[in-house]
Amino acid sequence: MKLNYKTFWRKSGLKGRWGEIYLSRLEKYKPKIFLEIGVFCGVTARNTCDYLFQVHRNNFNYTGIDLFGISKKSKEDEIEPKFLKNQKFSNPLKNLYYNYILKENLNSLDSVKNLLKRYKNNINLIAGDTNTVLHKIDLKNIDFAFIDGGHSYETVMNDLTILYQNLKGKNKVLLCDDYGKASHIPEVERAVNDFSKKRSLHINVIEDRFAEIII
Repeated sequence: MKLNYKTFWRKSGLKGRWGEIYLSRLEKYKPKIFLEIGVFCGVTARNTCDYLFQVHRNNFNYTGIDLFGISKKSKEDEIEPKFLKNQKFSNPLKNLYYNYILKENLNSLDSVKNLLKRYKNNINLIAGDTNTVLHKIDLKNIDFAFIDGGHSYETVMNDLTILYQNLKGKNKVLLCDDYGKASHIPEVERAVNDFSKKRSLHINVIEDRFAEIII
């Protein structure tokens, strides 16, 4: 299967070859029950659903958690991707289309739902902080979790710990972005290292960017 990560005229943290590298992890494990923490503008969500549909047809489930524009628990707690701070595109056509014609906030829940509308029966989008939300949802059937939400040490540790408590011993995949030098965030690396060391879990570093942990 050809892996083609599309951006759908939106901003994404996985540009160029990074999207294909991400999809290659899905191709390796072929999950059916997927969790994404940090949906942003929905580009990775759409690529994930497109891939899972090719493999499983309608027999898959995608859950995405993001703040979707609601207030963070602490103004100083998280590190936001730069593209969420404003919607000015370098491409003037995109800037005109989204900001003046559609007048659409790409990180809003409505905007992401619209991007994923062909999979409306397979998706569950949840607006909220994972420090709270992950305690309230059923995680036991998750096959694969892509973690790219709050980037503080505390939030990354929270996300990993709750997933581990629910999926321990089930041979499931946790893929964390911004771990290696290619997109390094020190708080993420420290949290992943401390989490893995405490539980004697191996970290597989993918292309000096992603940290992959099997639990």
